[in-house]
Amino acid sequence: MKTIGMCVVSLLVLASCHPAEKPVAKKGGGPVPVRVAAAVRQAVPLELRTFGAVQALQSVEIRAQVGGPITKLHFQEGQEVQAGELLVSIDARPMEAVLKLAEANLARDRALQADAARESARQEELFKKGLAALDAAEHARTQAEALAATVTADESAVATARLNLEYCTIRSPLAGRVGERRVDAGNLVKANEQVLVTVNQIQPVEVSFTLPQQEVARILAAQAQGPLEVRAFVAERPDQVNTGVLTFVDNAVDVATGTIRLKGKFENAKRTLWPGEFVSVVLRVGLDANALTIPGTAVMAGQKGPLVFVAKPDQTTDARFVKIIRTHEQTAVVGTGIAEGEQVIVDGQQRLFPGAAIRVAAPPVETQKPKPETHKAN
Repeated sequence: MKTIGMCVVSLLVLASCHPAEKPVAKKGGGPVPVRVAAAVRQAVPLELRTFGAVQALQSVEIRAQVGGPITKLHFQEGQEVQAGELLVSIDARPMEAVLKLAEANLARDRALQADAARESARQEELFKKGLAALDAAEHARTQAEALAATVTADESAVATARLNLEYCTIRSPLAGRVGERRVDAGNLVKANEQVLVTVNQIQPVEVSFTLPQQEVARILAAQAQGPLEVRAFVAERPDQVNTGVLTFVDNAVDVATGTIRLKGKFENAKRTLWPGEFVSVVLRVGLDANALTIPGTAVMAGQKGPLVFVAKPDQTTDARFVKIIRTHEQTAVVGTGIAEGEQVIVDGQQRLFPGAAIRVAAPPVETQKPKPETHKAN
């Protein structure tokens, strides 16, 4: 046992005599196979990204304009309706009776007014011949004018009664989709009090969103050159992108948030946007005609920021910290750290370290070109 203990002590003493070695990256195994792409200058759209909410282009709360019991609902919840389509019927019998009374009063007063007009003309003729007093002629004329005014009032009463009778049948003022019904047939409703149902127009729709006040000048300058394209999509369905046009820029910045409110109009032909949804919004405000770009797959997260491995002519690598100004689709726009024409590694960089030997696979990867700018609403 003593012999074993002395051997262990001897090994520990020998180990303590050597300085601690720093760990080094493994450089064996030959060059690392990689794929590269060149940093190129090209036109890249200038885009502002934010979030927004879908709104119905028009939303109408349907209310009764006359009181009475509901006799029938002519729609189903969630039904598509056209402008002018019948939605609700209210008992029209009281309004029909009021209309008949108004029409009877009008007929009576028209007859009286016609008789008064004839009498006024007769008294006027007699006065001219000296056969009637001035007072009689003036009295007859006053009676005729009063009855003419009464007829006008009766005509207004008839028009009001007819209008109220029309209000007993409620029709949709727009084409859209009805929501949840708030009342059932048989309920008594009062004029302008209770919402019966809401109709939302969902083709087209609007998307409302905000952007920082610092972007206002750029947006207005771009809008002066022509319509601005807006894209919107739900985060869960990024492949279903809707394209629209910017239609509204608010006339003031919100002092509480320092943002400006904007709206885009979307035809929503496939109905992938629904009122109330939160969506991602991309507003195109111009074009950077000479941006230095690399594939987004070349950029890694480093301790000091975005990191890119560059393939040197001697088949080794150099690690560069770069400034990424923005990204567009799969393309990154570089501010500093990379020169035009340099080859960046887009595949296999996870196995690299500065100075690592590499073997470049052919052919090189091409930096993606942004899609051409369009302003068509889909």
